[in-house]
Amino acid sequence: MKKVLIIGAGFLQDFVICKAKRMGYETYTVDADANAIGFKHADHYKVVNIVDEKACLEYAKENGIDGVLTAATDYGVLTAAYIAQEMHLPGLQYEVAQLIKNKYKVRKCLFDNHVDDTEQAYEVHADTDIEKLACRLTYPVMVKPCDGSGSRGASRVDKAVNLRRACEYAMAGSITNRAEIESFITGREYGAESIVINGEIHVLGIMQKWMTAPPYYAELGHALPNDLKSDVEDKVENCVKNAIKALGVNHGSVNMDMLITPNGKVYIIDVGARMGGNMIGPCVIPYGTGVDYIAAMLQNAVGDKVDLSEKKHSCVATKLLAFEEGIVKNLPEIKKIEETFDVEIYHHLKEGMKVNEYHTNLDGCGYIVARAENSKKAVEKAERVLGYFKKTIFEEEI
Repeated sequence: MKKVLIIGAGFLQDFVICKAKRMGYETYTVDADANAIGFKHADHYKVVNIVDEKACLEYAKENGIDGVLTAATDYGVLTAAYIAQEMHLPGLQYEVAQLIKNKYKVRKCLFDNHVDDTEQAYEVHADTDIEKLACRLTYPVMVKPCDGSGSRGASRVDKAVNLRRACEYAMAGSITNRAEIESFITGREYGAESIVINGEIHVLGIMQKWMTAPPYYAELGHALPNDLKSDVEDKVENCVKNAIKALGVNHGSVNMDMLITPNGKVYIIDVGARMGGNMIGPCVIPYGTGVDYIAAMLQNAVGDKVDLSEKKHSCVATKLLAFEEGIVKNLPEIKKIEETFDVEIYHHLKEGMKVNEYHTNLDGCGYIVARAENSKKAVEKAERVLGYFKKTIFEEEI
């Protein structure tokens, strides 16, 4: 029985832990949260901060693990790469992991290699002369942290006078206190999920996405298949492959976000060297393509033969349980809703809990997953259930 270490034991990592156990692997996991849900399901666990590379390595060595990976969080990428390097296990090269953690360096690499259609990119830190830089930019621009997950710290700037405030906001959301500035693109956002196996790039899916309105730009849901024309989708897939090559990704999952303009220009706006969040791994890719994505990740991590064969699949759409601020007064019967609307619901709602207005992924309360014979029906089904939640959870039960 091979031993696999999952870096992080939160809600989305728990899917990886449970899948690994079903596949017959012995599971180990670490997380700073002593109450992490994955601890309930893993064979072994330890309370360790996932960014503490040396402590996680010590735990991995103590238990003689055969493979390591992280999922749905950028914070575990460096640690997983460090352990793989030190224990000579399959994994992302540590230098590449360091590069990908810095959004500006990623953007510069893609820009220098002409991977997409980006026109400008800058990095900001404590010593940057922001007023001088503000005069050089072509507005509008997007400002966001150089590291971290989700949409925290991201905002649009239309005038030079507002740049400093946006940079301070972005730097406050960065572990390294650095921000990245790039052109603001008017287009629709899409996501791409890929896996690199023995140096070979496999683009698993190009996903349609929904986002909040400015200024927060947080994800609201995904769908497969997408609505792109075939020539644009081909261009996107080439951009994804060229980006992975340019960044030097040699192993593992790669999640990308991109904006596509009406005239087919492609702008990669974020790259993560791990499985995407928001149910991409457990639902969107396997339901929408037939590929057991999490199983493939685990096989890749421990050096087993990877199965990317496609099985029965359908059209799929997800919607985040994203609300206005309020107190949950009435929690409906989830199982009944799932049966009535033919959906899957994953949530952490409780009666009496305070719900924050949805600004980032951390404000979400869960996910609705819907399948149907076409994308339009899957989206409509998910939106119908989301509307039901919005109407009922903040009202007193009658």
